[in-house]
Amino acid sequence: MAVLVTGGAGFVGSHLADCLVERGDHVVICDDLSTGRLANLYRSLATGALTFVYLDVAAPADVIREALRAATRERFSAVFHLASPASPVAYGERPWETLTVNALGTMSMIEIAREENARMLFTSTSEVYGNPLVHPQHEEYFGNVNPVGPRACYDEGKRFGEAAMSVAIRERGLNGCIVRIFNCYGPRMDLADGRVVPVFLSAASEKRPFPIHGTGMQTRSMTYVDDLIDGLLTVAAANLSSGQPINLGSEEETTIIDLARVVAEIARVPLVIDSQAARPEDPQQRKPDITRARALGWQPRTSLHDGLRRTYAWALTEALQYA
Repeated sequence: MAVLVTGGAGFVGSHLADCLVERGDHVVICDDLSTGRLANLYRSLATGALTFVYLDVAAPADVIREALRAATRERFSAVFHLASPASPVAYGERPWETLTVNALGTMSMIEIAREENARMLFTSTSEVYGNPLVHPQHEEYFGNVNPVGPRACYDEGKRFGEAAMSVAIRERGLNGCIVRIFNCYGPRMDLADGRVVPVFLSAASEKRPFPIHGTGMQTRSMTYVDDLIDGLLTVAAANLSSGQPINLGSEEETTIIDLARVVAEIARVPLVIDSQAARPEDPQQRKPDITRARALGWQPRTSLHDGLRRTYAWALTEALQYA
């Protein structure tokens, strides 16, 4: 049996692929490299336990099925559907593709998972909560999202993916689960993708002022990638059948300006702020309620300081491999 990971050449997907290979799985990656990098997979490819398939997951299910059968005759025990641009820069440049991979792509992967009798995990996002009116955000909260705003391709794409998963679980016999990821960061992030951690790391390494949009008092709950991967594997292994989403994120809430302060401290540079206009519809608060995840035995273990220290060290020594 093999494990299928869509978007497996991306930041989170490649870390997941490494963990699956390390535990002894044969891993098949589907990725069109629109935001992922083949270099992220070099370590796992070298083991011979990973097969890469160049494929747009928004393709019809028949096209995906044919490509997979050409790559392996093994059946799949699990499907991790991570394929999607995830940063505002990436989905802003590819809004239609973001919608299609989260809508059509999710529906295609549901069909394949059902045919394979495989467990399917869909990675949604804290962005489904929009600019929340409830804090911290629990999974029963429906969110405060603008369906026609500048973030809609991502927010609503993920919300549609959740809807497709929930219907397939309730009505079509899918063995599936949904996770909502809160602000993941760590090695292999694209340092040019516009998210706050790469922006601050680049500013620190180049000794430039830290660009801060708006007041800097917006809060985020930053989740180190190793903790997230542990959460994905924990949820995938759990005996869950309700289809209710599960938040995966750190409860260590911090303001953007304090985040910049920690990066400056780690990099040993002065904190000089470049004040910029607020981004449209930028959420003002982010903090997960992780009661459901904790009931499964998961909680994040990496402090913000330790995670940023590791990520900054990677950015200084290895970022050119992924440029």
